[in-house]
Amino acid sequence: MRLSRRLLFRLGCLGLTAFAVLGIMLAPSPWTTATVTSAPLRSVAGTDVNPLGATFFLEREVEPWKREQTVKMAREAGIGWAKVMFPWQEIEPRKGRYYDDRYRKSSWEKYDEIVALVEKYNIRLIARLDKPPEWALAQPGQAGDRGTPLVAIADYANFVGEVAKRYRGRIQHYQIWNEPNLAAEWGGRRPDPAAYTELLKAAAAAIRAADPDALVIAAPLAQTVERSERALTEVDFLEGMYRAGASAAFDILFANAYGFERPPSDPPRPDVLNFQRVVYLREKMVERGDAKKPIWLNELGWNAAPASFPESKLYWGRVTEEKQAEYTVDAIRLARSWDWVGVINLWYFRQVGDISPADRADYYFRVVDVDFTPRLVYHGLKHLAAGLHVVPPGRHQETSGGVDARGNWRYRRAEDAEAGGYVMTDQPGSTFTFSFYGGEISLVVRRSPSGGLAQVKIDGADPAGWSFQGRRAVLDFSAPSIEYETVPIARGLGPGPHSLQLTVLGSGDSAGEVAIDAIQVGQTQLNVWPFFVQLGLAALGLVGLAASFLRRPRR
Repeated sequence: MRLSRRLLFRLGCLGLTAFAVLGIMLAPSPWTTATVTSAPLRSVAGTDVNPLGATFFLEREVEPWKREQTVKMAREAGIGWAKVMFPWQEIEPRKGRYYDDRYRKSSWEKYDEIVALVEKYNIRLIARLDKPPEWALAQPGQAGDRGTPLVAIADYANFVGEVAKRYRGRIQHYQIWNEPNLAAEWGGRRPDPAAYTELLKAAAAAIRAADPDALVIAAPLAQTVERSERALTEVDFLEGMYRAGASAAFDILFANAYGFERPPSDPPRPDVLNFQRVVYLREKMVERGDAKKPIWLNELGWNAAPASFPESKLYWGRVTEEKQAEYTVDAIRLARSWDWVGVINLWYFRQVGDISPADRADYYFRVVDVDFTPRLVYHGLKHLAAGLHVVPPGRHQETSGGVDARGNWRYRRAEDAEAGGYVMTDQPGSTFTFSFYGGEISLVVRRSPSGGLAQVKIDGADPAGWSFQGRRAVLDFSAPSIEYETVPIARGLGPGPHSLQLTVLGSGDSAGEVAIDAIQVGQTQLNVWPFFVQLGLAALGLVGLAASFLRRPRR
């Protein structure tokens, strides 16, 4: 029996449609057919971090609720770092005695409360250590003015060592003195890089002895073009520090980055004070073989004093409040494009009411008013932060700004780790959480004989394809010897956003060591051609089949 041509056509259309539908069902998802990465690992340690920080005056605030409201608003704006002064004269008012005779209590008490408060809001502290007491000065009468010379550098070293010992595991970053390239910050004496370097060396040794994981930050240098008895340019001072052997004594260089009246885009010039002047310090570090160390910005800002404010007191120039917000955000973005910049501290978040708006221009740097009214720059920061807290495709340091690490996580230096270090904890219940855009996620982990276990969740659920212990997906950090391994956590997720949470397992006060060295996010690359070709073939078959049932008009 011969089949009619129409029937053969219908069978051909059915076959084509079936073939195309089968291809669509069996073909890989168009979202997961290929993955690419877009950002290389930032090779300078301490630069892949939440960049947003600020100076706070929490030690001056009397009322606890005001301290808490200040820190709460900072966290809501995305700020992850708080620089706070720990004044020597207040903590050790008499040699070897850490007690406040006036209030009859430990002089540590207020600072213990400050440390606990910032921990509550998951903000990290940078402790500024200066303001010597009267008893420590060779020339009494300068207490409170960062006076020098000291009777003995060993007294300062002992103080900073005590701070590091008390807050080991809670504070990791310590600033040693402030702006020693100005006579006003150096006891009225001519700035002396070699003398400051001796102070820095002694302080670094004491801090590292008390806490081997601590990081020492060299004092920020004031922006100046002056070379005189009262000031030395920051580049000249840094060169003097290197000549005196300062390199081994610091892990991070602090730098000031005021914009004055110029936009962030204004290029650096030797005789001009502007934001990009910090580039000269970086060039000096590279010249001196310190390219692997980061620069953190100690004070960044533009002054928004009103037009009525006396010009004779405008030491930082003046811009409008709108320009202040615009320039600040633009400067942070520009600094983030430099792979050697880490934390960017604004000068300042909020003061406690002891800076007068009538005769002090520094009043107008504030991000938030004394009464907690947010200024325009606050809203600009909050908007900027929203885009910084998701890890994009690429390879990132474990300290990436998108990471929310809760619990006793510590950064540890290691020659064999990527970017020279990793983060670890042995505290049960500690979490390591971040959101990311991308179709696949891997962690670079450090395994060791003391390694522990951590539970892994992707978007709140166990990752597909994992081996399980009970009902939990568990990552094992133990190994006979120290080794680093890239562990794929999940693939085929779609573009996102997604979330990963690592929770340290264990009981009691201690678990095995859980250590993370890097994050790798694979970006899903859309590959739709096979899918749409199959879809087109299926549509063609269906159209042909439908057409075969249409009757031809009779003639």
